[in-house]
Order: sequence, then C-alpha cells, then structure tokens
Amino acid sequence: MKTVELRHLRYFVAVAEELHFGRAAVRLRMAQPPLSQQIQSLERELGVSLLHRTTRRVSLTAAGGAFLVQARRVLEQTERAVHTAQRASRGEIGHLAIGFVPSADLDILPRALRLWRARFPDADVELHALLSGQQVEALRHGQIQLGILRLPIDDRSLVVKSIQREPLVAALPVRHPLARRARIRIADLKGDAMILFPRRTAPAHYDWLLGTCRRAGFTPRILHETESLQTNVGLIAAGLGVSLLPASIRNLRRAGVVYRKLMPPVPHVEMAVAYVREDASEIAKVFLEILRQGSRR
Repeated sequence: MKTVELRHLRYFVAVAEELHFGRAAVRLRMAQPPLSQQIQSLERELGVSLLHRTTRRVSLTAAGGAFLVQARRVLEQTERAVHTAQRASRGEIGHLAIGFVPSADLDILPRALRLWRARFPDADVELHALLSGQQVEALRHGQIQLGILRLPIDDRSLVVKSIQREPLVAALPVRHPLARRARIRIADLKGDAMILFPRRTAPAHYDWLLGTCRRAGFTPRILHETESLQTNVGLIAAGLGVSLLPASIRNLRRAGVVYRKLMPPVPHVEMAVAYVREDASEIAKVFLEILRQGSRR
C-alpha cells in the first residue's frame, strides 16, 4: 500500500496549479530544488509520472490531472476535519443532554438557551424535564451531562454550583382574603391547605420548605402533592389551596391566581447546576459559562 504524506499533496497541488516550480516554491515558502525533489519522491512512491517537464514549461500528465482532483479533495477534507476538531475542542459543536427542574424553564433556562443559540447555532442540545432526584440518577448513569436543579443537593459524587438565588412568593387563589395585600407573612398561611410537590422528588428541598413553615410557627396541612407546576397552579386557581414557590413562578400567568411577596425575613431558594466532574466535556463547560452569564442580569 502506497504511503503519501499530506505535505506531498500540498506540494503537488501548488505545482499543478502554478505549472511553474519557481512560483510554486514562492507560494510554499521553500526553495525550488527541495520542492522538485519532493515531487520526484512522490512520483516514485506512486510509480507514475505526474508532470511533463521541459526547460520551457511544466504540464500535467493524464495521471497528474486525475491525481490533482483527488489531492484537492483530500486536502479540503483534512482542512474540514481540523476545523471541526478545533470547534469541538472549544465546545462550539457537539451534543449536550441537559436535565432541568420545571421551574428552570420559567426564567434561567430560556435565557441561557437564547445566548447559547446566538453563539453556537451548530451545537445540539437535548432537554429533559426531570425532577431533582431524577436528575441525580440521570447524571450518575450518564444519561445527561448537566442538571439544573434546586438546592440543597447532598451527593458528593457531583459538582454542584449555585447559579441563581431568588425569594419565595406566596401563590394564592385570586379570591383569597390575603390576595388584597401587597405583602404577607408566611405565618398568615397557617390556616390554609398547602399544595406542594412530593417529597421523593427533592427530599432536601421539601424538608427545607416544611422547616421554613415550622419556623414561622405552624406545620403546613398538605392537601395535594403534584410533580407539575402547571397542575400546582391549576389547583390554586380552583381555590383548593395555596403554595410557596420561587419568584420566577410569576412568569407563569394563570387566571385565578395571584402571587404575593413575603415580609422579611424572606426565605430564598437557589437553583444550581450539577455535573459529574470527570464527565465535563468542552461543550458542557461552555454551557456552564453561558449559564453563569445568563444568571447575571
């Protein structure tokens, strides 16, 4: 099997296009005698004559013309391969699977995706709506590369970085007596049925939320538990209970529901991005930076 080096292809293409060894040498920034020697070496390797040479002119043989077509293709494909590898090393192309909790798509995720798409239109992002506990499992099994979830998360196998901190607000039926107020206290909700998410979906966050109510002087009476924010808000609109939710919930407008700020001290919740350290690809690192940019408004 013949072995032809890429430099030989570049040398030959330059000579074939210039049809002059002197001009080709200048183009390649090398001396003419070594260039002539390299072309002769290529011809010996191939066992064919690529050029007709006379004292007055250089022309392509039939073999040389056919070889030129393929040589150009190889050099173009090589250039594309190098460019693709360089883009992949910068995280500009590739595939990225992201998990996100439902509330992330109300604010930080759309902003990050908008920045991402503007900068890297050729990168492929696969989105998975998953609860925090599901994301941890998906990260462990390599089903997603990044997870956008609610803190706290207690898993030492993951790198967890906070990307957004926002206050809680009270979500109330529009006809609720407290809906007329601009701000309310958490303690004011002690007589209401509470609509929450199931503990299994995010145990640490669930326990923190119940602890927040207990510190306000009451244990919440939980009437419904739902994994869907849309269902949660729908139940509130139906007058079946109230809830404490991140402030970004205000981007989810629903007839029959009002959102009210809480009086100080206002509890805050944090959104974080999580990943397995050794699985952090270049494309994941780039998206992490964009998430950080998106969180700074």
